[in-house]
Amino acid sequence: MPPEQSREGMLCLSRHENCPWSDALKSADVNWNGLRYTCLKIFHLYCKVFDKEDVFDMVIRKTCKSCGCDRLTHSVYHEELGSVRERLGLRDTRLNHHSYDSPPGLTAKQTELYWSALAERAPTGVGGATGAAAWHAWRTRSLASQLPKQDLSLAHCRHIDDGHRKQFEDFVAARNEIALDIGTAYQHHGTPIDCLGCDKPIRSGSIAVQAPRISEEASYHPACFSCTECGELLVELAYCALDGGLYCVRHYAERLKPRCHACDELIFSGEYTKAMNKDWHSGHFCCWQCDESLTGQRYVLRDEHPYCIKCYESVFANGCEECNKTIGIDSKDLSYKDKHWHEACFLCAKCRVSLVDKQFGSKLDKIYCGNCYDAQFASRCDGCGEVFRAGTKKMEYKTRQWHEKCFCCVVCKNPIGTKSFIPREQEIYCAGCYEDKFATRCVKCNKIITQGGVTYKNEPWHRECFTCTNCNTSLAGQRFTSRDEKPYCAECFGELFAKRCTSCSKPITGIGGTRFISFEDRHWHNDCFICAQCKTSLVGKGFITDGQDIICPECAKQKLM
Repeated sequence: MPPEQSREGMLCLSRHENCPWSDALKSADVNWNGLRYTCLKIFHLYCKVFDKEDVFDMVIRKTCKSCGCDRLTHSVYHEELGSVRERLGLRDTRLNHHSYDSPPGLTAKQTELYWSALAERAPTGVGGATGAAAWHAWRTRSLASQLPKQDLSLAHCRHIDDGHRKQFEDFVAARNEIALDIGTAYQHHGTPIDCLGCDKPIRSGSIAVQAPRISEEASYHPACFSCTECGELLVELAYCALDGGLYCVRHYAERLKPRCHACDELIFSGEYTKAMNKDWHSGHFCCWQCDESLTGQRYVLRDEHPYCIKCYESVFANGCEECNKTIGIDSKDLSYKDKHWHEACFLCAKCRVSLVDKQFGSKLDKIYCGNCYDAQFASRCDGCGEVFRAGTKKMEYKTRQWHEKCFCCVVCKNPIGTKSFIPREQEIYCAGCYEDKFATRCVKCNKIITQGGVTYKNEPWHRECFTCTNCNTSLAGQRFTSRDEKPYCAECFGELFAKRCTSCSKPITGIGGTRFISFEDRHWHNDCFICAQCKTSLVGKGFITDGQDIICPECAKQKLM
């Protein structure tokens, strides 16, 4: 470990404050002998206080039922773990005492170089801790994981029977003799050599690790001295050599022997159970709920845990809505809207006919065959008047509804489907037919007026179509008059139909309020009705005709004199 690492105050690797036994573990009245760094609360309470070995067997085979973390996370760690050599029971004959913190035989400067070489693989501890605390936590976990005590000594094995104890001892002896060793850290000087881990050069002045069990020349970068199987750095450089590769003690053993997924011990018996792609002692492949052995028995996998048939049906199986009995794993479970039925119980609530593979309807939490549902609850089509059969597609608009084939235009009879439509009174029209029948059309061109029309004599016109009948000048927004129901601009109307002034010969149109005077068959603008002699206006006065002229009385007297 880095030099600043404190050996005191080790932290729990996995804290679970919601575990119900946390208060008991903190009790000062009970001596836990350093086993307070785990959340296997049942193990502590029963095995240490009440000496319940049967409870130990039950708990150690599976994850913690209290918090659900996996079993390896909850491995029991002792405060005084000692060095790797002490854990392995090996004597240190080559080097001085093996420190917990750093490889032995290195100077202070070399130790700094060693930890610098591992910087890229520095772990993160509980709560995001880094540095010495994280390395200390990693060492605690790795000792239990890479060097499991049950792989090291019979004293820690609970499931090796007398007939296989000799095989275990022979296995351990052979491993210790030909494979197990502790790597040696040293500072390399001279020509660069290739690292057996990454094939990159170990340069002069760098720290390297030797693995004599591989070969006398086998050297690695510190960051490359890891298990071939799990890729983890080898804790305190403890390794096993196999086929030219480095392995931790755990994975070396697993390359040669199966390991029980429940108790984590190696299996030396020729008879064991393979299930869920894992190996188990025959008595350890158990129901997750009741712990009864499943070897040779049918089981059901749920959330990656095996259950015996009885427990699975009691915990997970659904109840039948019809008979209220459990729908077992050997029965087909038919479901609809969170309700479940046996296949034989999936019947119409009225006529009791089977609804398996048939259309059905649901009403008031009951299911009905198509005929019974239609007879009691089905609504009718506003088009054909027939009922909507169960499962039939329905088209709805406001309070009305139609069969898909009945939802069509009243004029062209084409189905409307998802196209736009226009309702009128009780009829439905497609856009084209509605325009043809009801859209406003110009009286001149007979085309639909979509915007900006003109109304004349209660009839619609396009603005561009509303023109003078004579000269075709647009009359929209202009003064106009009509003749024989036809519009004319003022100029054309005057030229074609207006009376003409006897005096100026211009038409008298009356547009703009122009007043005029008529006498016999002659007509005058008001302004033109004047005495031919003195030019005095004769509007409202007496006058005397003189041939085609009109004169005032005074001028008439003078003309006679």
